[in-house]
Amino acid sequence: MAEAATAARPRALPPPPAALRWTVVAVFSVATFFSCYLFDCIGPLARLLSVQLGFSNADIGLLQAVCSLPNLVMVLIGGIIIDRIGERRSAIIFASLCLAGAGLTALSPRLGVMVAGRLLFGLGSGSLSVAVNTAIAKWFRGVKVSFVFGVSLTIARLGSLASQTSPAWAKWAYVGWRGPLLLALAGGGLCLVFAVLYGVLEGRAARRYDLGSPGAGGPMIWGDLLKFSRSYWLITLLCITFYAGIYPFQTFAQKFFIEAHGASASRAALLVGIPTAIAMVTTPLFGLLVDRIGHRARCMALGTALLVPSYLLMAYSHLDLVVPVAMMGVAFSLVPAVMWPSVMLIIPQAKLGKAFGLMSLIQSLGLTGFNFLIGWANDAQRASEANPAGYRLGMWLFSGSVLLGLGFAILLWLRERGPSGHGLESASGRRRALPGPGDPAAPLVP
Repeated sequence: MAEAATAARPRALPPPPAALRWTVVAVFSVATFFSCYLFDCIGPLARLLSVQLGFSNADIGLLQAVCSLPNLVMVLIGGIIIDRIGERRSAIIFASLCLAGAGLTALSPRLGVMVAGRLLFGLGSGSLSVAVNTAIAKWFRGVKVSFVFGVSLTIARLGSLASQTSPAWAKWAYVGWRGPLLLALAGGGLCLVFAVLYGVLEGRAARRYDLGSPGAGGPMIWGDLLKFSRSYWLITLLCITFYAGIYPFQTFAQKFFIEAHGASASRAALLVGIPTAIAMVTTPLFGLLVDRIGHRARCMALGTALLVPSYLLMAYSHLDLVVPVAMMGVAFSLVPAVMWPSVMLIIPQAKLGKAFGLMSLIQSLGLTGFNFLIGWANDAQRASEANPAGYRLGMWLFSGSVLLGLGFAILLWLRERGPSGHGLESASGRRRALPGPGDPAAPLVP
């Protein structure tokens, strides 16, 4: 009888082997490589759009801001979709939207058409990133997740670097405004190809290995979003203020370096690429470090503090631009290497898609608002080659946002050191039990 019951019990599937897990991360990360290329393609093109099509700073800011605008709703919906139907099918849907948006953007020189294309691209890009993050948590939960996330982020940021430095390696495309957008369109096609490839790999692996239950998130209960811990909300507030000082700056950075510092187009492109190049190398190393030593909240505070003076050094000092740009690169490595994996430690797997979606939604709110704000500030101050001081207001706005983020990081650090912490400061990522009487060194508990 016992033998019959044992035979009727379904055979437990083994976990996927390390080689397959790393192959999946590589494939999914290459999809985000091309998504990041598309996201950053407007910054290198900003001067051509201004000279050839007569776009103002506000117009250029709009083209970048509108990518984040749909994510005020879409990434949360995308997170819910991911929790319900899984990363495999979700990624193909989101990558298809990225490709369609890239095609529409390159179709016409009219601002309205380009804005519509960037809006369509934004519908897919943010949710694709959420799908990547939840996939990493599923395939690598508890297995050096910060290091794995750092490697994935490095591959994705290579796409940003390729886009930011494209005026240097693809000069032939920058004769007119459409050439760079056609390059981006090709990237959109490859983004979809690798999303489909991931779908094939996961579909085959699900029949042989234990990948967890797809659609484990259950029905959507909106009240669940308000029940996330205070540490989650502090990380989310840090996310919005930190990234508001990174991506909107990159939108105008090449134009700023050329007009305010007299850099050539090639040097400006290389300067903008320095933070991404540094992040590509050091993000996995920082991830590996925090996996070993913990102190995640403290590392987020240190990285944010390093970013605060960078903008004012560029605005007021005669220091070589490589120095503040390199400081930005170290911050851009350390904070993201710790921030997103910390959410994986705080939130259960079944709700992780919603948590990442909500966090990305709030991040997109900051990126949308700051791209509009910096474009307006530059126009209001008449920032140009004839008036380089006009860029200073924008640099103060960047510094103010990051300084606010430093405050959130310090509050997170203080909370995680106390009894309400989630173990972010411990190497194991487990919360520390409250010590009982006569037990000053309580053990770590899940």
